[in-house]
Amino acid sequence: MGCSPGLTWRGCLALLLLLGLRMAASMEIYTPGSVEALNGTDVRLKCTFRSKEPVGQLLVIYWNFQSRDKSPTEFVFHYQDQAYPPQTGRFLGRVTWDGNALKSDASILLWNVSPGDNGTFSCHIKNPPDVDGVPGEIKLSVVLKVSFSEIHVLALTIGGACALMIVIVIVVVVCRQRRNARKDQAEETEMPEKEKLRGVPEEEREATLPGGEA
Repeated sequence: MGCSPGLTWRGCLALLLLLGLRMAASMEIYTPGSVEALNGTDVRLKCTFRSKEPVGQLLVIYWNFQSRDKSPTEFVFHYQDQAYPPQTGRFLGRVTWDGNALKSDASILLWNVSPGDNGTFSCHIKNPPDVDGVPGEIKLSVVLKVSFSEIHVLALTIGGACALMIVIVIVVVVCRQRRNARKDQAEETEMPEKEKLRGVPEEEREATLPGGEA
């Protein structure tokens, strides 16, 4: 692509540089932003991406970690055609690959979290010629007990509604059974009276039945 005659060589160079950066920095990385996990449990650190280039062997994924006290960044995980877990450090034996590169998923699984894991996990992805612009970040908070979230409230609401429906069904069934029992009892009470009137002349039967003439 040539430059316009009206542009100086510096303007032309700046334009080409800008276009080159826009073409190269097209990698988009998505993370949830923050995650809360219970002490001693496992947590999935989700990271997905979108690239204009087909995913192949040039794809590079790596995770870093920085604690809340802003200590030096630590290596967490590396993936390039296969998983390369850490060989030293706090994450040794505690990180496994849980993504799918062909489905644009770069997630990892962190085992047995503790308060020492409080900090920011960053997900970096390169898929040449696409490069990572802004890394995806996840701020992990490890708590000693789980706080109520919107999901918990929703679960309790649904559970309460289901319990109420079950109670209503039970009440309806019990009421029907009692009504049927009273009906059967009334029929059983009327039967002996009818049995006694068998063989009695109709005039006397009408006079004997309740409401009849004496």
